[in-house]
Amino acid sequence: MRGVFQIRNTRTEEHRYGFNKIIKSMKQEQNHLKTFAVQIVNESDQPLPFYATEGSSGMDLYAHIAGEIELKSLERKLIPTGLRIALPVGLEAQVRPRSGLAVKKGITVLNSPGTIDSDYRGELKVILINLSSETAVIKPGERIAQLVVAPFARIEWELSNELSSTDRGEGGFGSTGVK
Repeated sequence: MRGVFQIRNTRTEEHRYGFNKIIKSMKQEQNHLKTFAVQIVNESDQPLPFYATEGSSGMDLYAHIAGEIELKSLERKLIPTGLRIALPVGLEAQVRPRSGLAVKKGITVLNSPGTIDSDYRGELKVILINLSSETAVIKPGERIAQLVVAPFARIEWELSNELSSTDRGEGGFGSTGVK
């Protein structure tokens, strides 16, 4: 491993050790993913979201619309799914774009990822935008986005006059290089 990564200091070594420990733990638990029971109300005629493959992290969301919707170039619209969910506290749902929709039609999710909090009980809706130069059509029942459910951490702010130093410091926006 040392031939691949250039180790600069002990903080980097500690970071690598921590990362490797997480990866090892994930590999050990790969076949033992925790499953959560989540209440869902489906007011559409589409199937419930499901994992398409064993390795899928996201589930497709379908357009719950009466007829076709046109999205002109650079136009955005809120598309209903007909779904409402009750996530357990400690989980969030993320609404993400579908790569096929993006590459084929130039359509993506505008506020990606959109966050669904555990205390939200309204209908899941997706803000789609057409980034292509041509009008695109969304059809009833079309797969429009992915839903990924993930745990999150809560923090408490610790007010400080300065932050600990790092090798990177305030470097951002490409400061670590392009290759």
